[in-house]
Amino acid sequence: MHEEHAVTTPRPERVGPGIATAAGDTTDALTATVRGLLPSLTPAAARIASLIVEDPAQVARSTISELSALAGTSESSIVRTARALGFAGYPELRLALAASAARQAPRSTLTSGITPDDSVAEVVAKLVHTESQAVLETATQLDAEQLAGAVAAICGGGQLHIAGVGASGLVAQDLQQKLARIGRPCHAHGDSQSALTSAVLLGEGDVFLAVSHSGESRDVLAPLRRAAAQGATTVVITNHPLSTAARLADHVLVSAGRETTFRPGAMASRISQLVVVDCLFVCVAQRTFDTSSRALRVTHEALEIDRKG
Repeated sequence: MHEEHAVTTPRPERVGPGIATAAGDTTDALTATVRGLLPSLTPAAARIASLIVEDPAQVARSTISELSALAGTSESSIVRTARALGFAGYPELRLALAASAARQAPRSTLTSGITPDDSVAEVVAKLVHTESQAVLETATQLDAEQLAGAVAAICGGGQLHIAGVGASGLVAQDLQQKLARIGRPCHAHGDSQSALTSAVLLGEGDVFLAVSHSGESRDVLAPLRRAAAQGATTVVITNHPLSTAARLADHVLVSAGRETTFRPGAMASRISQLVVVDCLFVCVAQRTFDTSSRALRVTHEALEIDRKG
């Protein structure tokens, strides 16, 4: 039976950097990257990727025939998946997974999902562990060149519009408030109509930044497409580097939120997206240090006077 291709070939510059630097990082960059790609994979490739995420050491120990049996897929799909992840073939992927597994600490109960029987202390411990991992993994996925490009565009002086719906909308508002404190005018949109009517008025030199965990939200994709068509620079913060939004964007900033039983995408994405927002904000403030530092001082003084008054 003919099996569909394992995965749509990604843009190498979007996926490759995180994997290429994984061997030199103390966090699990490789499995974090694979986890982010899961929603964009075909069923065959997703079964392979799920095994990599769940137990990279087991995959590293498995021959291609053994992994084929475990995943219930063909050996050719394994080869295609390995190449799509940036490796020459399965042997190279096995070596990277072995190195990744060797760096990881032994698995603990904190990596499992929250259950109805967990105590309050166990819930707190699991949540803190998961949030900490999201921060560390986001650091491995955030491409410095992509971030620098987004920062340069935002500092260009044109219009800046930020869009996000639901939990991503809260992240968009957070970025808007931060940038406003350093004197960078911008607008945050929490609904598609507001974002769309602003996007069609943008042009060259302007920036449209979309926040979407899945990268597939119609409320974000429509204005993103229009902003790109108008010649604006487009930036996307997403957990999925192969998503439609990522493919539309000039600069992709990848977050790494994890989902667990009681933490659906909306919750899992927020912390990691806020890490990206903070990195973006600080880099913009650093690049515009004189004006930003003055704006922060003036706004702080105004708030202090208001608080005391």
